[in-house]
Amino acid sequence: KSEFLESKLSKSDRPELASAGIVISGGRGLKNGENFEMLYNLADKMGAAVGASRAAVDAGYVPSDLQVGQTGKMVAPDLYIAVGISGAIQHLAGMKDSKTIVAINKDPEAPIFQVSDYGLVDDLFKAVPEMISNLD
Repeated sequence: KSEFLESKLSKSDRPELASAGIVISGGRGLKNGENFEMLYNLADKMGAAVGASRAAVDAGYVPSDLQVGQTGKMVAPDLYIAVGISGAIQHLAGMKDSKTIVAINKDPEAPIFQVSDYGLVDDLFKAVPEMISNLD
């Protein structure tokens, strides 16, 4: 026997991923789903949507509706911030039309830097909290 418990609509003040002017996406470099909280925090301060790489979705960090890329959503915001995303070709296909691409990755050889307008080679766990505190 089954019974209906409740119907929940996920409500957020964040803009819709596909139409947002600013998108902040996280990848496997975030290490787990809890660490996406700092991206949500940054996104809320910037009025941005949050996205994710397929690796982050496949690892179970975030739901698949946040996936950007060939098998996810295509986005073309004014500003795309890639955090801990290596830049697999299928991810790049979903965000390459962004006007300005900023990448934060501790690996200076990460392919994402080849398509980014600005790159920061740094530990995201240091860089993102600094960005958040500068916006406070």
